[in-house]
Amino acid sequence: MIRKIQLPLQTMNLIIGFMVWVIISSLMPFIKADIQIPPDKLAMVTAIPVVLGSILRIPLGYYANIFGARVIFLVSFVMLLFPVYYISAASTMTDLIIGGLFLGIGGAVFSVGVTSIPKYYPKEKHGFVNGIYGIGNIGTAITTFMAPVLATRIGWESTVKLYLILLLIFIALNFFFGDRKETKVKTPIVEQIKGVYKNEKLWFFSLFYFITFGSFVAFTVYLPNFLVSNFALDKVDAGMRTAGFIAVATFFRPIGGWLGDRFQPLFLLIGTFSIYTVAAILLAFSPSLGLYSVGSLAIAVSAGIGNGVIFKLVPFYFNKQAGIVNGIVSMMGGLGGFFPPIMLSAIHAATGQYSIGFMLLSQVALLSLVLVVLLYYQNRLSLASEVFNSAGQGILVTDVAGKIVTVNPAFSQLTGYSEEEVLGGKPSILKSGRQEGDFYQLMWKEIKDKGIWQGEIWNKRKNGQEYLQWLTISAVRDETGEDLRYVGTFSDITEEKAKKNRPTSGGK
Repeated sequence: MIRKIQLPLQTMNLIIGFMVWVIISSLMPFIKADIQIPPDKLAMVTAIPVVLGSILRIPLGYYANIFGARVIFLVSFVMLLFPVYYISAASTMTDLIIGGLFLGIGGAVFSVGVTSIPKYYPKEKHGFVNGIYGIGNIGTAITTFMAPVLATRIGWESTVKLYLILLLIFIALNFFFGDRKETKVKTPIVEQIKGVYKNEKLWFFSLFYFITFGSFVAFTVYLPNFLVSNFALDKVDAGMRTAGFIAVATFFRPIGGWLGDRFQPLFLLIGTFSIYTVAAILLAFSPSLGLYSVGSLAIAVSAGIGNGVIFKLVPFYFNKQAGIVNGIVSMMGGLGGFFPPIMLSAIHAATGQYSIGFMLLSQVALLSLVLVVLLYYQNRLSLASEVFNSAGQGILVTDVAGKIVTVNPAFSQLTGYSEEEVLGGKPSILKSGRQEGDFYQLMWKEIKDKGIWQGEIWNKRKNGQEYLQWLTISAVRDETGEDLRYVGTFSDITEEKAKKNRPTSGGK
């Protein structure tokens, strides 16, 4: 029973963590009316919670494997009590920065669930269950929508204090219903980092999540104040529109995970970054509120799908180091939410517009698109290489001049020749001398006419031993029909043939 409720419990934990994480940005239109914050410092104050929320994801993902999700969620929520109370009594910008820094713990808990939840489900469901857990992103929408409404009635200080009650409730829920017997993984953190940091896929996934989750966080932090100042919307309307962005991104996250379980995840990311690039270019032209909404919602859809797909890829490629990789990738996503608001504010202060900032975002998305395409084709080449190297039949490939360009391990096992010994040479090194010259002439005539030849042929191993092969030679041709190379596949059928020719003993 305890194991079955971990997905809903940890998803609700994430909702609470994210609700707390964005308190300052959601209430900033109210807070700045009471606390003097210079315009050029506004983006920094709202982005500060993202810093610790990003950096802490590495240790929290690691320790979720060591101690289990129950302990990490419990400790995190207890620690959040301090900054929430401190912010409710804040009277200076310094108070907001100090409280906001520790408020980042609420965002850091994300790496706990993505490390813990896959332990309860088979691999083919990891994308979907991580997507369901990712619905916890809706916590930012709940705060963004509800906090301004409550603040207009009871004040922003009392609104912040209400979060103390929520934290206490979930401290109790995790104490009683968290899984005390969760599978633990105790590989030292240094060993885990050494095992992954040279893997280029880790940094590719980090960049991809930097864009997808980073844009989700950045727009969550940036939209409420931007809509008020740029389009003269009232605070509640701005909060509702931001909540709509968050809701769309959150809704599409499990869809992205579900799609990642059923289709090629990298192909889905190609679509994701294509949409993101076009949408960011649209925003760069400072459109009307209607077109700005279309561009923002397109980014919400692509960010949601991308977030779900990426956390299908992480446990697939890094099963044994999932905790530390989840931490690193999710940290980069959090940092992706830290830099854009500051960059946009700095560009706006220098130029009076946001266009250059959005165009830069579109170019980073375009770079990610190029890298995904590269990774997609690398994967296909890697798959072909795995098939080539693991094939039980011997394989050799020659150019049109008949020079050997590559062989597989089975070739070396069957013939006794290493790859280094035959590269640049010709297959004639294997000739036994049993076949006459016209045999080969007829063979190559058939290959030229039909593109393929199959049959039995006697060849010789490096040690001089002759053996009977079943050989297939195929021509690889270009679009014009010209031969590019030849691929030979063969197997040893000497014993099989001898058994068939052996006379049987028995009655008359």
